[in-house]
Amino acid sequence: MNTALRRTLFLVLLIVIWELGYRIFDWGWKFPSPIQTLQAFFYGFTEGHMLEAIIASLRRLLISFAISIVIGTTLGFLFARYRFFDETFGFLVVALQTVPSIAWLPFAIIWFGLNDTSVIFITTIGATWTMSMASRTGIKQISTIHLRAAKMMGAGSGFRLFFQVMLPAAFPQLITGVRVAWAFAWRALTAGELIAKGAGLGQTLQDSRDIGDTATILCVVIIIAVIGTLSDHLCFKRLEDQILVRFGLHAAKK
Repeated sequence: MNTALRRTLFLVLLIVIWELGYRIFDWGWKFPSPIQTLQAFFYGFTEGHMLEAIIASLRRLLISFAISIVIGTTLGFLFARYRFFDETFGFLVVALQTVPSIAWLPFAIIWFGLNDTSVIFITTIGATWTMSMASRTGIKQISTIHLRAAKMMGAGSGFRLFFQVMLPAAFPQLITGVRVAWAFAWRALTAGELIAKGAGLGQTLQDSRDIGDTATILCVVIIIAVIGTLSDHLCFKRLEDQILVRFGLHAAKK
């Protein structure tokens, strides 16, 4: 039995248990049935604004994610290369990493208002610190001998050494950081959209909660899970596997 068939059978079994639980325990308004959830999906994509909400959320997410990758990788490089910077600002970043990004929401509202900028700010914070720590670890693991050899072969120093030698060598650790940062960005995005004006999956959750529409709430949860799983499996995991094979680390990981 291959993996796809095994997962399909598991999901079918899960839906059957879900439907039986709904009928036996009479969950009623507390939790929707599979049929109610399917109806909510159909209504959301045909007569509702579910597609618009998905597009709006993905737009905010991709903008925030791109910013966090650039800032996080730059910070990680500075932490790895400059001890003073690592022991000062790096220490602060470790502390900030433990703070939930939603804790910055009041500041975002005061600074930017209830708009896209606040959501992008919260989402960027949610992914930046994780990315900076991952890039720091990846660059620090580069052998000093390899760096010296690169300099002797003409790689020079500064940005050229970073882009031609250090960044490619740190890819295995960086891609792991990217996957974790993507998950953190999704969490921060949904939390930020709960208060933002305009379309978005988080706002759809909030509107559905206000009217007690548990079927739509579950639809949004499933959509976020599906998008996250597909993006990780079809993009990040494949990229990670290619990088591990290229660097000869795939067998070691297995």
